[in-house]
Amino acid sequence: MAIGPSQKTDLLLFGPRKRLIENGFSDSFRLHSAVDDTSLAQLPAEVAERVRGIGVTSLVPLRAAQLARFPRLEIIATFGVGYDHIDLGYAREHRIVVTNTPDVLTEEVADTALGLLIATLREFIQADRYVRCGLWQTQNYPLSVGSLRDRKVGMVGMGRIGQAIARRLDASRVPVVYHCRNRVAGMLYPYYADLVAMARDVDTLMVITPGGASTAKLINAEVLQALGPRGVLINVARGSVVDEPALIQALRSGTILAAGLDVFADEPNVPEELRAMSNVVLLPHIGSASVVTRNAMDQLVVDNLKAWFAGKPPLTPVVETPVWSR
Repeated sequence: MAIGPSQKTDLLLFGPRKRLIENGFSDSFRLHSAVDDTSLAQLPAEVAERVRGIGVTSLVPLRAAQLARFPRLEIIATFGVGYDHIDLGYAREHRIVVTNTPDVLTEEVADTALGLLIATLREFIQADRYVRCGLWQTQNYPLSVGSLRDRKVGMVGMGRIGQAIARRLDASRVPVVYHCRNRVAGMLYPYYADLVAMARDVDTLMVITPGGASTAKLINAEVLQALGPRGVLINVARGSVVDEPALIQALRSGTILAAGLDVFADEPNVPEELRAMSNVVLLPHIGSASVVTRNAMDQLVVDNLKAWFAGKPPLTPVVETPVWSR
């Protein structure tokens, strides 16, 4: 028997259009699309009033004023492990479950983090340019100041991805310590409750902590000063976690040696000061950006929504928005 219009579940897909997500739903769902804030604002009120689920396809902000247009909203399934672009306070207050896409990107981001660390230390990007412009024909590339061999890494964050990075560092015989809000149960790496103290005792900081207000500018001038002139900062978390002007000043003055950055405070706008520096490796937020991993993330957005509307618990709810009984 065919499903009538009144029996279908209305879903909104918000953000860049993605074929895998759009094609992931059966005809028991009615899909609506808004690619940006402008098209979201133009969504007819009668449609917004029917929407029960939103799939967020990228790191596009979804704030209280936007969410207030959807009185029947039950679930937001967002793409990415980070979810600071969603207004969690509004969601919790209105019993809206929020899900993200962890686990399926853990190993990919950890690979990126270690690659970024090695590329920064061993100057791989600079060496590539050296070959391309013909300088190797006249002189050898100078020895890199940095090396993984004499490093001690302080992890800022020790969740799933942090632990995957630490495993890779173990295999490379690099000592690891960590800082986060609370000690991780069963974790054997040395724990620092004080971030500045950890920065003082290591020469490399690997940032992989969630974004949001609680971690805004966590890596500030004091932390960078403690890291010191051999110090290297790698950020694969959120741009908001690092005080960008303080980092620029630390790199310019020699307070630290170098930085490798996959994320920035105002993406895709990267400060000219960073783009002009030779001791910084810059990536365009590609931590999880392989076809296989992004497909798995897209599929998890679909699977969370389908599970919820099949009467099952969502697969990966975030802790800030408890799953309510129905």
